[in-house]
Amino acid sequence: MGAHWIHGPSPGNPVFCLASRYGLLGPEAAREENQQVEAGGHPPMPSVTYGSSGKVLNPKAVREARELFYALLASTRAFQGSKEPPWPSVGQYVRAEIARTVPTMAGGQEDARRLQLAVLAACLKLECCISGTHSMDLVALEPFGEYVSLPGLDCTFPGGYSSLAERLLSDLPEGTVLFSKAVRTIQWQGSFREEGDDARAFPVRVECEDGDVFLADHVIITVPLGFLKEHHEKFFQPPLPERKAQAIRNLGFGTNNKIFLEFEQPFWEPEQQLLEVVWEDESPLEEPSADLEASWFKKLIGFVVLQPPEQHGHVLCGFIAGKESEHMETLSDAEVLSAMTRVLRTMTGNPDLPAPRSVLRSRWHSAPYTLGSYSYVAVGSSGDDIDVLAQPLPEDPRDPRPLQLLFAGEATHRTFYSTTHGALLSGWREAERLNQLFLSPEAAK
Repeated sequence: MGAHWIHGPSPGNPVFCLASRYGLLGPEAAREENQQVEAGGHPPMPSVTYGSSGKVLNPKAVREARELFYALLASTRAFQGSKEPPWPSVGQYVRAEIARTVPTMAGGQEDARRLQLAVLAACLKLECCISGTHSMDLVALEPFGEYVSLPGLDCTFPGGYSSLAERLLSDLPEGTVLFSKAVRTIQWQGSFREEGDDARAFPVRVECEDGDVFLADHVIITVPLGFLKEHHEKFFQPPLPERKAQAIRNLGFGTNNKIFLEFEQPFWEPEQQLLEVVWEDESPLEEPSADLEASWFKKLIGFVVLQPPEQHGHVLCGFIAGKESEHMETLSDAEVLSAMTRVLRTMTGNPDLPAPRSVLRSRWHSAPYTLGSYSYVAVGSSGDDIDVLAQPLPEDPRDPRPLQLLFAGEATHRTFYSTTHGALLSGWREAERLNQLFLSPEAAK
C-alpha cells in the first residue's frame, strides 16, 4: 500500500544495496546493464495507451507527445538558481511552452494535434503522481531541478517492500521496536527525572497517547510532513522555533493513492506491463473539471500490471493523485469498483468486460499519522526549507545539551525527497550526527 519501486536501483541507492546484500531482489534487478540505464524517473515499460473513444491510440502520436513533455521537463533544470524564473511553477511553465508549440504540433493536422494535447494532459497527471501533488501549478519551478534521479531500471521486491523492513528488524535485539505507541507530545528543553533519588535529569520527555512516558537525551522525529503540518503547534512543547515552523508551512505535501483491481482472467496481453489512460477531449491548456464527484476518476493515470502473475494473480494497480485521489478515499469500495469498471469498459471499447472480482486501495490522506503521501517543493518554498526542516534543535551551539530533537524522513532530504532511499539516508544522517556527538571530547566528560 506504500512504497512500490526502488527508484534508480544502482550502487548509489542504499535501498538497492541493502536489498542486494540481503538477497531480496529478483535476478533481473541485479543485472549490471539494468543498473546503468538512465531512466530519468520515468521507467520505460512495455505499455498500451487506451483512449476514451474505446480504442488503442496511435503509438507514434503518443510517443511524440511524450517526448515533447519529457524535453520540457528536462528544460526546467535550466532555471535552477535563477533569480527570476519565467513562471513560479512547473505547471505554468510547461503549459506556456505547450501553447507556444501548438501551431507546429502534429504537422498542423487538427485531429492529430488534439490527440497530442490529450496525451500531454495525461503526462501532467502522471507527473502529479510522481511529485505527490494535486497540480504541477503547485510545484515550484526554480528548485525543481535539485531533485536527483539515480540511474537504473526501477524494480520491485518479489516479497514486497516490507521484506526489507523485516530483514532490518531481525538484526535488532528483540523488543527494541515498540508498536502501537502513538505519541501525543514531545516536551523538550526541560529537566525530567526518573523515579529514584539518584536518577539523573533528561532534557526530553515523550508522552504517548496510552499514557506511557519515555525520557530521553535525544529523539529522532521521522513523522511525515503532513502530520507536522497539521499538528506541530501542539505536538512540541515548547513549540518549534518560527523558522522551522515556517519551513513546515512552506513545503508541499500531497496525496498519491493506489487502487488495486483483481480479475478472474486478464484482458491485457502477457507482455503488457502498463495500461495507460487518455481522455481524448482533455487539453493541458484548458482547466480540468472542478466537479470531483462527476469526474474524479479522470485523474487516474492508468494501471501497472503486477508482476509476476504466478505470484500475484491477475492484478492491476492504478495510480491517482491530488484532490481527486482524496475524494476517492471518501467513497465506498463498491463505488470505486464501479467507477473503475466503467473506465476500463470505456477505454477498451468493450461494454461486456468483466468487472474486477475485488478492489483494495490506499487512503493516505485519511490516515491520521500521515495525512498524505510525500513531499514536494511548493511554490513559495525552496530547498533551503528542506535544510531548515532537517536542522536539529536547539539551534544554539552554546546550549549545554545539544541535539535534543533531530529530524529525519523523506521531507528532510534536499535531493531525494519523496523517496524511500531519501528517507533511509536521512535516518543514517541523523544517526551519524549522534555518533559524532558521542565521539566528541565534550561527550566523554
